[in-house]
Formats: sequence, structure tokens, C-alpha cells
Amino acid sequence: MENRVLLVDDEANVLSAIRRALYEEPVELLVAERAEDALKILEKYPCKVVISDERMPGMKGAEFLCKVKELFPGTVRMLLTGYASIDAAMDAVNNGEIYRFFKKPWDDHELIMAIRSALEKYDLQEENFRLLAIVRRQAQEIQEIENKYPGITRLEKDRDGSIAVPLITEEEQEELLRDWSENRAQLDGK
Repeated sequence: MENRVLLVDDEANVLSAIRRALYEEPVELLVAERAEDALKILEKYPCKVVISDERMPGMKGAEFLCKVKELFPGTVRMLLTGYASIDAAMDAVNNGEIYRFFKKPWDDHELIMAIRSALEKYDLQEENFRLLAIVRRQAQEIQEIENKYPGITRLEKDRDGSIAVPLITEEEQEELLRDWSENRAQLDGK
């Protein structure tokens, strides 16, 4: 997925300021002026990061980011606030709805660093999910082998501390390789 960031704010000057701040960053910026529009954008264009203003007509930013968490849980959420809604923002942070929050006016450098960090967080989460799926698949394959050849996955050590692999016949080796090749071919075909 591209480094796509969605900015949600009803003030055109805020959207322009953030666009200028991120001009040289390798991100694709999408914008929405209302939370409802932003949700439609997210359905069509998955984003790694969403930055929302707290005070907008209709849905408040913290409420919007809560919905984003529910509908797009991997998306990293950030909140901007310029009013006395800092308590609401802190509640959102403490409840895990948002990754970072910034008070208006923000420091461009801090915002850029936070967005970079949020993109990295997203990528690390995705990589963790990918690796977890591999580990689960491998554990299942090992369990299937163990079910077919009881004791084959049990490790024993000899007197020198080296792992001793139980002896299996050539027929069993060929059958294991054949099973492995068939499983590999099925996985590669998916």
C-alpha cells in the first residue's frame, strides 16, 4: 500500500498549511472537510494515517477517529485541536483511539516526524501480521507432519549436546518430500 495520508478538517487554510508542510514528503495526501466524506474516502482508498481536526460540523474528530478504529483498525489515527477540547483529545489518547495529538498551531517539523513515525508504525504492524500468518501456517504444517509421523518433530540431544534426529526409512523420506512438494505447489498456486 502506498504511503497515503488522509487529512480531515473543515478549515481550508489548515488543509493548505499541512499540504505545504508535507510537500516534500513521499506521501499521497487525500483531503476531506467532513468526517462523513472522510469515511467514504477510506472505503475507496485505504490510508495508512488519518489526521483529523477535533471540532468539525457534524461528527467530532475523536468520535470520527473512534469510527475509523472500528472500521479500519490498522489505520494510524492522529488528532488536531485548537480549542478547549484538550480534555476530549486526552481521553481519546488514553482510550487508544489515537496515536498522537497536536494542538493548533502545531510545529511543522514535529508533525512531519509524527507522520513518518505513524507510517513506520503501520508498516511494522503489517509486517508483524504477515510474519504471524507464516508462523501459524508453519506450525500447522509441523502438526500435520507430526500427526502423520508421530514423534518425528520431537528433538533429542546426544551426549555431546547435538540434536539427534530419529532415523526414518528412505520410503518415509520420499513420502515426506512428496508431501512437502505437493503442499508447496498448492501454496504457491494460491
